[in-house]
Amino acid sequence: MSLNIKNLSVTVEETEIIHGLSLEIPKGQVHAIMGPNGSGKSTLANTLLGHPKYSISSGSVVVDDIDVTEQSPDQRAKAGLFLSMQYPPEIGGVSLVNFLRLSYEAIKGEKQNPITFFRQVKEVMQTLSMDEEFAKRSINTGFSGGEKKRAEILQMLVLKPTYAILDETDSGLDVDALKIVAEGINRFKSADTGVLLITHYNRLLEYVVPDVVHIMVDGRIVKSGDASLAHEVEQSGYTQWIS
Repeated sequence: MSLNIKNLSVTVEETEIIHGLSLEIPKGQVHAIMGPNGSGKSTLANTLLGHPKYSISSGSVVVDDIDVTEQSPDQRAKAGLFLSMQYPPEIGGVSLVNFLRLSYEAIKGEKQNPITFFRQVKEVMQTLSMDEEFAKRSINTGFSGGEKKRAEILQMLVLKPTYAILDETDSGLDVDALKIVAEGINRFKSADTGVLLITHYNRLLEYVVPDVVHIMVDGRIVKSGDASLAHEVEQSGYTQWIS
């Protein structure tokens, strides 16, 4: 079983950004996508979760034999997909814990006792060194960059998707916050889950070791390899593939 992306082409405002991309992420594996700015990495992430700005002109997205290519974002979430956004939005008036509880109920189809659920959320927050008061605050409102990224990892650990797509989760993190986020990702990893990490740099991959690293340039996967490929990028950049 896997997240299977087949010959995917994606357009934004009539301009094709991703060109016939194929990628399979089996359960039990961590895949990393690296590439220069403008290569289509975030476009891919948003497309997988059904952002309406991105139009699939050809190809398919299949989650454990369920074709979600034409499905809405909520249907994709129910199928097992999760996206940690590069720039998590602030949502005033909706507390983080209530958002998590309602999201969990919608995805899993199981009603949750608010008090019991809050206790469970607090336990996960402790592992991420998050003050429980953040659970009562509006989503990301007044959060620092690092706090927003930890809140995204909290959502992943609470909602328990099958496949997590993490779009530059390491962006803007100091060393301590990076280690905490990495620990959360490693806690999520299992034989029953798959992870797609999108990043510019090797530093997150020092803590979350990928099974496969892909280089993405101009909307295409141009090179795949093991974790050593990330070290090669760190040393020599993307120039050799851009040409």
